[in-house]
Amino acid sequence: MAEMPEGHQGQGFFATKLGNLIGLARKNSIWPLPFATSCCGIEFMATMGSHYDLARFGSERVGFSPRQCDLLMVMGTIAKKMGPVVKQVYLQMAEPRWVMAVGACASSGGIFDTYSVLQGIDQVVPVDVYVPGCPPRPEAIIDGVMRIQDLVGKESLRRRNSPQYKALLDSYGIQ
Repeated sequence: MAEMPEGHQGQGFFATKLGNLIGLARKNSIWPLPFATSCCGIEFMATMGSHYDLARFGSERVGFSPRQCDLLMVMGTIAKKMGPVVKQVYLQMAEPRWVMAVGACASSGGIFDTYSVLQGIDQVVPVDVYVPGCPPRPEAIIDGVMRIQDLVGKESLRRRNSPQYKALLDSYGIQ
């Protein structure tokens, strides 16, 4: 059950700010897009299974079309040749969109400090939450989703139009 946002309550009515209501709806209906390339993807599959059940958090509809999803979950080793693909998938997602780097490889390149491996996806797209581990346990992935939910629920409706957000996207070459 979701927490009730701040507001005024009376006999037969409840009044709150529109931003609080939209934040509550968004945070409990996140549609993840898994971009899994290696062992972290297997842990994500376990997270979606019945034992851990990510559906409890409103993320049961896993989408494989960027245009319908709002959470990009990058899991596993990303080669430098795949960097533009990750960026293209990110650009195809509609705003508001969030990114979660799952595992050591997606966060920092992991143990693969080579010429061909991207040393963190934050070199191509802005990342909101990092999930540590090699591979991370399903509990860590669930914790990452809960942290995304906190960000989504508290985000201002006008944040995406702010000069700071536009400057962040410009630093990644995204208009």
